[in-house]
Amino acid sequence: MKTKATLLLSLLLLMLAGQTTTAQQQRYTVSGYVKDKQNGESLVGISIGKSGTTIGTVTNQYGFYSLTLPAGEHEIQFSYMGYAPYKTTVKLTKNTTIDVRMEATSSQLNVVTVNGQKQERTVNTLNTSINKLDIQQMKKMPTFMGEVDVLRAIQTLPGVNTVGEGSSGFNVRGGNSDENLILLDEAPVYNSTHMLGFFSVFNPDAVKSLNLIKGGFPAEYGGRTSSVLDIRMKDGNNQNLTLNGGIGNIFSRLSVEAPIVKDKGSFIVAGRRSYIDLLMKPFVKGDMKDTKLNFYDLTAKANYKFDKNNALFVSGYFGRDVFGFGKDVNMNWGNSTATVRWNHVFTNRLFLNLTTYYSKYDYSLKFTNDSKKKPGEVEQAYDWTSNIINYGLKPSFTYYINSSNSLHFGVQGIYYTFKPGTGTSVNDGDVHVKKITDQHALESAVYIDHEYKPSKKFGIQYGGRLSAYQFVGTGNAYMYADTTPGIRKRLLDIKQYGSNELIKGYYYFEPRISARYAFSDEHAVKVAYSRTTQFMHQLSNTASPTPLDIWTPSTNNIKPMVADQYTAGYFYNAPNDAYELSAEVFYKTTDNQVDYIDNANLQLNPLIEADLLPSQGRAYGLELYAKKDIGKTTGWVSYTLSRTERKTPGISMNEWFLNRYDRTHNLNLVLTHTFTKRTSLSANWVFASGTPGTFADNRLEFQGWDIPYNSTEKRNNYRLPAYHRLDLSMTLKGKQLKRWKGEWVFSLYNVYGRRNAYTIYFKQNEDDPTKREATRLSIIGSIIPGITYNFKF
Repeated sequence: MKTKATLLLSLLLLMLAGQTTTAQQQRYTVSGYVKDKQNGESLVGISIGKSGTTIGTVTNQYGFYSLTLPAGEHEIQFSYMGYAPYKTTVKLTKNTTIDVRMEATSSQLNVVTVNGQKQERTVNTLNTSINKLDIQQMKKMPTFMGEVDVLRAIQTLPGVNTVGEGSSGFNVRGGNSDENLILLDEAPVYNSTHMLGFFSVFNPDAVKSLNLIKGGFPAEYGGRTSSVLDIRMKDGNNQNLTLNGGIGNIFSRLSVEAPIVKDKGSFIVAGRRSYIDLLMKPFVKGDMKDTKLNFYDLTAKANYKFDKNNALFVSGYFGRDVFGFGKDVNMNWGNSTATVRWNHVFTNRLFLNLTTYYSKYDYSLKFTNDSKKKPGEVEQAYDWTSNIINYGLKPSFTYYINSSNSLHFGVQGIYYTFKPGTGTSVNDGDVHVKKITDQHALESAVYIDHEYKPSKKFGIQYGGRLSAYQFVGTGNAYMYADTTPGIRKRLLDIKQYGSNELIKGYYYFEPRISARYAFSDEHAVKVAYSRTTQFMHQLSNTASPTPLDIWTPSTNNIKPMVADQYTAGYFYNAPNDAYELSAEVFYKTTDNQVDYIDNANLQLNPLIEADLLPSQGRAYGLELYAKKDIGKTTGWVSYTLSRTERKTPGISMNEWFLNRYDRTHNLNLVLTHTFTKRTSLSANWVFASGTPGTFADNRLEFQGWDIPYNSTEKRNNYRLPAYHRLDLSMTLKGKQLKRWKGEWVFSLYNVYGRRNAYTIYFKQNEDDPTKREATRLSIIGSIIPGITYNFKF
């Protein structure tokens, strides 16, 4: 009986195998790359499908696509907003490669109706909580001092806010700024701003695309708990030499693109340099005559396609800020990144991207009394340096099983070196060096997810990520005694570890799932769940992160952050794609966020872990978004209603308290109206609830002095006044010649001169020391005009 059952099972498996083989023989794959006809740039998110059906796919981040169809003749259509639809007929008798060059349309003012497969629409994607912007959209926005800025653009999206002008970083769905993974061509960037937050480090002339992921994270991404900002650089024009640039009243920029070998390889080099210090030099005298205030950056990328299956990309970034008062106070900080990527097509269905990268962030702070030293006074100086360096390796694969199934899988490894700080002080020739021990860590992961679309209405993407983290030597591990929560911990012992010796390891499984159900071609609902972990932390006890804040890894005393996020949303695309709407709700909890005891000492403190506290976080809210892409008036409006709270043992009476960057309401309105082909006007209005702050609610009089204190011991018990601002920008294009194109951009930032409060502090009245008065500190309190001339040759 057992033998018959085994024989029957074998026959069944043989029949299924035969059917599968027959089916495979009748299906073939068409694949290739899609690029811009004019400059050879790879096009991301292009929709490819069989005309008259819902069978289709989209290009990946490198412009590669793969579509499996039955044997026979098919009309295949390529379509995307801003490009003329492209159709081709192919007779599939074998696997076929078709590379396509699409031509950009001269105008997007009129609606172009496309029959059959349409461009990738928000309502059709499986991913939720993802916003995509391209550089053309960003260029339409009102600018600060006439300059296009990536970070200012994303701050107009739902779920994104900042604590105000002069803030280095941004906050997403209740997360701190260090909880955002910022990638430039897959290399992490640790400080994303120039000039203390007023400009981003990303040169708009070198940026091709931008994806902001706030929830429903694909398994490929890890290491942060709030968001992923994935920025891709241009490949460079592989057809002609092109110059792009701009001259403004803050800085100037220039980029050069050219082919290395036409149709096979190209490069781009883009640079910027500010000159505020040069402009103000004639007006600054005395001790301030040598004041330094500038930034510069250089972005470069080259690529070469060896054959239809192999392409190499090399890119890098170097930028620095310099800030100093005369010769006595000098600060500088900056990022450096380098990325090498190899694309390889094993078969028409299997695509590999192998990435290796280097990233460094460093800063220094110097003080001296050399220029002000009087005869007989001793020399005094102080020099503090710190940096973080990491090396990464990431092979990632995409396997296109068929038009309904695809697999994404790979492994990742990152080696970190943290140099928390070295301080050198000089006092009358006596040199004293204080160095915090370097720290080392290895982060690795393996991931896989499956994207399955069994029907036009339903789709699901599910998978997981297995993350491992090792805190290793050479270094010290500190052992502390348990104390009353909120009190500095007492040191018990210090243990030394040798090179690469394991001090503490952490291991996590991070499940990810997203699902979509479409009621029709225009309406869909999506849900998502993701768990994310973060193994590094930025230490800052100020209201806003600064370039001089410290990065530290998870240790035997600092546990990794773990976040669980649930998201659900409704999405709508108009039939002609003229506009889209979305409404999302989210709920996120985070364990092991870093908090601080009162009066924590974070600077050059070898026992800094004694001042840190583990905290719980929770955030929840509603995000509304409406966007219009077609017509003379375009733009978007976003509104976020949210709550962000923390709970820390020993702090705020052990109760939930508002996070320091909580904003209950956050409204952004971005509009652009095109009057003619050469004239357009843009406006941006933002309104946001004030951020919370901790203020005294009582006072104690002692010997004629007024001493304020917080009787409730609650953190963030008050809120700053609401923030709102209007910006305007006008673009006047010159005569667009065949080789030379130019435009003037005139901008007004903070049109009605609102003095938004960055913070409020209290000081004693000069006339009556027994009285205290509140003082509003505003970073920007007046109208700021800007003018820039942009050109392209």
